[in-house]
Amino acid sequence: MVLKIYSSGDFRIDTTEGQIAPKINTNEASFVDDAAFDSLYPGHIGTKSSRHWTPLTVAGKAAEFLADAGSRVLDIGSGAGKFCLAAAHYFPETFFYGVEQRYELVTYAEDAKTWLHLPNAHFIYANMTRINFKEFDHFYFYNSFYENVDSEDCIDNTIDTSYSLYDYYTQYLRAALDQRPAGTRLVTYHSAEEEIPSSYFLADVSYDTLLKMWIKR
Repeated sequence: MVLKIYSSGDFRIDTTEGQIAPKINTNEASFVDDAAFDSLYPGHIGTKSSRHWTPLTVAGKAAEFLADAGSRVLDIGSGAGKFCLAAAHYFPETFFYGVEQRYELVTYAEDAKTWLHLPNAHFIYANMTRINFKEFDHFYFYNSFYENVDSEDCIDNTIDTSYSLYDYYTQYLRAALDQRPAGTRLVTYHSAEEEIPSSYFLADVSYDTLLKMWIKR
């Protein structure tokens, strides 16, 4: 027998059993797995998830290391906002910010934020070099500069391939991170580690060493 469920206010009616049960919370349902979360985005954005957006389990692990009540965490190159949204959901007392240079992706991130009711997630439409790193306590980096040297599977065609730009961004970020105070935490995912200053030490690794957690000495 096929189970049919009809929504009615804050309840759902199971017509198979004739029972009334609480309706699944929209927010929770979106975090069941990556497919459920990615369905929040238009198709051409959701299909980029497996390569360009942080998986939910990775986001949870990274956010656990970065989260402190009241602290401000910056995702450098936040794309469609998946890390910030997941982290904000898992750790509601920490503020997660994403900086992204594509206006379209910031718009989709804001739409998802509104749908998920996550007031501690914020998105900034800007190039990473326009951000004041002193305004943030900890950082997340999913190798967002790699698209400057990878022409095989781009997010879109708005970013030119440029090794010099990759080097510039890498050196800029390394210098900015080096200026942060002792105790600053950084999580990298799929990183070549070129952006990590020698002043940071490796505190932990996970996901076959693809996810690395660092602390400033």
